[in-house]
Parts: sequence; structure tokens; C-alpha cells
Amino acid sequence: METTTTQQGDQQRSADQRRRELLEAADRVVLRDGPQASMNAIAAEAGITKPILYRHFGDKSGLYRALAKRHTDGLLAALRTAIDASSDRRERVEHTLDTYLAAIEARPQVYRFLMHPAEESQQSEQGFDVGRHTAPLLRRLGEELGTVIAERVDLGPGGDELARIWAHGIVGMMHGAGDWWLGERPCSREKLVRSLADLLWGGLSVAEDRPGSQGF
Repeated sequence: METTTTQQGDQQRSADQRRRELLEAADRVVLRDGPQASMNAIAAEAGITKPILYRHFGDKSGLYRALAKRHTDGLLAALRTAIDASSDRRERVEHTLDTYLAAIEARPQVYRFLMHPAEESQQSEQGFDVGRHTAPLLRRLGEELGTVIAERVDLGPGGDELARIWAHGIVGMMHGAGDWWLGERPCSREKLVRSLADLLWGGLSVAEDRPGSQGF
């Protein structure tokens, strides 16, 4: 029995390692091709056939969800670090906004892959139909941020609901403004951060931190 359990553990670790390697190969293709990344290209990059890729992820949607989780986990970790980077709330807000914008600026092809369906890919085998996945990804960011705000800011009666409202509004604002800015580059990142922080500051400037929390 112990030998069987050990073998199963080794097999699971091997499968997890192989999955990570395939996601890394997919990342390399996405960095190169952006929204036009295809299952064929990813399989070729990984040195396997497409049926083997399907065996690990099921289909394009399964691979997209795995990549989205990988990158969203990384972004959320960076945002949490940004929130804790300063004791001054205004600096926290600006640092959080800047962290999001810096992330999409540093890897624009990954951002476009996650947020924009490839042109002419809706009915073809080339690229991923990601449009229907964008809203759940943004909702996850909103819910995570709402939890942080509710834990740290005293918003009075109904505070948990208000925290979610604020959080989804902030994520929508960051996404909308960031998408426009990344495409047109009408101003510096610093100016965009200051302007968005000014817009947010009305409510956040008067709310008290929850006692015993790290603050927001």
C-alpha cells in the first residue's frame, strides 16, 4: 500500500511538472503571438502533438483558463504587495494603480491575449476565442480586491457590500483606462496614475481604517 501511494505521488508530481512546462511553452507563444496564439503553435513550441496538449487541458478554453489563472495569480500577488508598500493611503492607491498599469505595459502581448479575442479568430482554428472569458477574469479581480477593502476599511453598516461595489468599480476603471492607455499612449503612466487616484480619492480619503488592520 505504501509503495502504491508513493508511486501515485510521484506520478502526480510528474504530471504537475509537465503541466507547468506546457504552460511555460504556452507563455512563450503568447509573448510572441499575442491573441493570435494557437494550439498548433503551442504544441509545436512544447515539442508535442496537439492531441497530447488536449489531453492535459481538454480544449482551448481549458488552456486559456489555466493561463488566465497563472497570470491573474501573479497580478493579485503584486497588487497585494503594492497595497502593503506604504503606510500612507494615497501612496497605497497610487502604488496599486501603478502596479496594474506597469504589469500590462511590461507584457502587452499577454494582456491582449487575456483580454482581447484575436481578429478573425472567432470561427477559425487560429487563436483563442477569449472574449467570453474576460468578464469572469475581471470579476475575480474585483472580488479579491473587495475582500481586501472590506477587511481593512471601516465602511460602516453595509460595509461588505459597499466594499464590493468600490472594488468592482476600481477594477472596471483600471481595465477601461488601462486598455485605452495601452492602445493609444496619450500620456505618461505617471500622469494616468495620478489622474485615476484623484478620481478615486473622494471616498477613500474620508473612510477610516478598520481597527487592527494593515489599512488601505
